[in-house]
Amino acid sequence: MAEITLSKTRTILRKALASGREMELKPLSVVVLDSGGHVKGFEREDGAAPGRFAIAHGKAFGAVMLGMAGTAQMARAEQQPYFMAAVNGVYGGQVIPVPGGVLVRDKRGNVIGAVGVTGDTSDNDAAAAMAGITAAGLTGEV
Repeated sequence: MAEITLSKTRTILRKALASGREMELKPLSVVVLDSGGHVKGFEREDGAAPGRFAIAHGKAFGAVMLGMAGTAQMARAEQQPYFMAAVNGVYGGQVIPVPGGVLVRDKRGNVIGAVGVTGDTSDNDAAAAMAGITAAGLTGEV
């Protein structure tokens, strides 16, 4: 199965942060995970709160572990809060079911990882993630 390469990870990180600056967002933190939920790369902008890694990771981790982007996770949490509470129990509280956790797919549609962005509104976080994913030539699902 294909994975997100280190080169593409670096592109995602650089372009997501650049997009945040272009949109004049608050300082962002961006994490890229492979399809197994392992960290491929992380960057936290100057001025971003130190605890943002856990939030970015939780957004991406939920996406890749459930095969469900942050927007879909949030809808599921609203419709079936007991399900998302159980999922969070299974994953030790690591899932943050909100936009900003973006699934990454290869050209064949296979999930090859996820990107988590935090620092601004969830929708703006997702837009920054998508900018990085698109710049890397991959497809994102918000």
